[in-house]
Amino acid sequence: MTQENTGDRMTSTDVHGTPVVAGMAYAPAMWVIRPDVPPTTAPSIAEESREAEFARYQEAAKAVAGRLTERGEATIGHASDVLKMSAGLATDRGIAKEVKSSVMKAGLPAVQALVRATDKFVTLFEKAGGLMAERVTDLRDVRDRVVAEIQGQPEPGIPVPTEPVVLLADDLAPADTAGLNPELIVGVATELGGPTSHTAIIARQLGIPCIVAMRELREVEAGELVLLDGGKGSITRNADPEVAKDKVAKDRAWHEKIRAWRGPAHTTDGHHAELLVNVQDGPTATKASQGEAEGIGLFRTELCFLDTKTEPSVEEQADIYRPVFEAYPQGKVVVRTLDAGSDKPIAYANLDDEENPALGVRGLRISGQNPELLQHQLDAIAEAAKGHSGKNWVMAPMVSTLHEAEWFAQEVRGRGMAGGIMVEVPAVAVQAEQFLAVVDFVSLGTNDLTQYTMAADRLSPHLAEYTDPWQPAVLSLIAHTAAAGKKLGKPVGVCGEAAADPILACVLLGMGVTSLSMAASAVSSVGAQISAVSFAQCEAAAAAMKDARDAKHARLLATEALGIK
Repeated sequence: MTQENTGDRMTSTDVHGTPVVAGMAYAPAMWVIRPDVPPTTAPSIAEESREAEFARYQEAAKAVAGRLTERGEATIGHASDVLKMSAGLATDRGIAKEVKSSVMKAGLPAVQALVRATDKFVTLFEKAGGLMAERVTDLRDVRDRVVAEIQGQPEPGIPVPTEPVVLLADDLAPADTAGLNPELIVGVATELGGPTSHTAIIARQLGIPCIVAMRELREVEAGELVLLDGGKGSITRNADPEVAKDKVAKDRAWHEKIRAWRGPAHTTDGHHAELLVNVQDGPTATKASQGEAEGIGLFRTELCFLDTKTEPSVEEQADIYRPVFEAYPQGKVVVRTLDAGSDKPIAYANLDDEENPALGVRGLRISGQNPELLQHQLDAIAEAAKGHSGKNWVMAPMVSTLHEAEWFAQEVRGRGMAGGIMVEVPAVAVQAEQFLAVVDFVSLGTNDLTQYTMAADRLSPHLAEYTDPWQPAVLSLIAHTAAAGKKLGKPVGVCGEAAADPILACVLLGMGVTSLSMAASAVSSVGAQISAVSFAQCEAAAAAMKDARDAKHARLLATEALGIK
């Protein structure tokens, strides 16, 4: 925190964190208060009452799941997905089994049984790491909701404010974040979380200025007026009201320009920036096609199969993929093959009990254990792409060796499509020129590339500063890859969360990145920012990254080069 005493009054003070969603907000702070966790012990209940006690748990879990499902159906995109996921946790069979055992055998009341069961699964999820570890917040949130239902208390969550507020919390459960009203929640800041957390992703979708990993956030008191700057990652206390209001007004004017922006994206001196979208199925692709994106830069096929118990047939897969191609009949469609493993377990694809699944058998490596799985998927993609007159590109995740890259590209080309790879492993970025020589294109997955480069779990709530894509080492690898693409005349895209950062998007463009793929909600803000600067400024911003000492310094150098105040 920074502060300065001038005469009789204290000047503004700043609390800093990791920027996630740019934007300004000036409003009273409102803290999310978590309910106390009930103890794990309680007097034993009579044996004849245990069946009815377990039934109380089942009814409460069903009621909570029903409300979360209804909220999920009433929203769209990532928010809908996480609400439905939370609903599934509420009635999870594994948790229910543990609760039943504690109630029926040990005579624990339903509340204590659920607390114990949750603690057990929290330990398992934390051990698994990755996305599973991040779902610890989900588990605890669902526990609190079911406990409240059993006890006949109001369901916990974010209180509905009567005026616009800046929401502060240690962390936010996806179920809370998914229900945010941007008209009343004008800014979000958390002590924990990272740039790729559910909170960050949903905040981007809703366009709410957001900061995570604010270590000194507790110093901000409930009710005090604060100025949140999502672009700089700062909360200013004791801000001059007139200055704060002026900044918010200018920010609103900028967002009006964003809403008015229409593609395609060009810099002021005419350089074209290909903006694409990330999708997970036909409905999200169809909705995205109504916006300004030129095509699909990342179709996450694995999200179609996370809940399947057996591998879908080629025909079934083709039926799922086909609407994605139909959404952009003349555009580019980049399909990523099954990225199972680690944080995306699939019953018929994953190995059990890996010591470190994030560095284990995931992505393309699964084909070594189950080669037919990939062959079937490529056949299905080729079938779905028939009749599509746009570009049909397919890329593999978690590629690490030249042999893998060359083999995969040949398999894809043999089916009449362009074959590429994800650049997620630093080994590939280091040898970018050699890899680009054997494939048709590459796409930088900056989420994984950052975590592997910085040796930091991208979903850890304690490591946000390390998993920031603005880290100079990460930017250096991206620049090296883009330079290799420019030299060989091969496309180099970015499809990680970095592409959704309007300022970073300009830097990436200046490095030589040829396409940027992001959530549909981010396209207009990125396009508007690119359209407000020259390509020469983008190149200057990219060149300035060589002098960056850390992520914060990199942001500062970029904004200066781009002329952004």
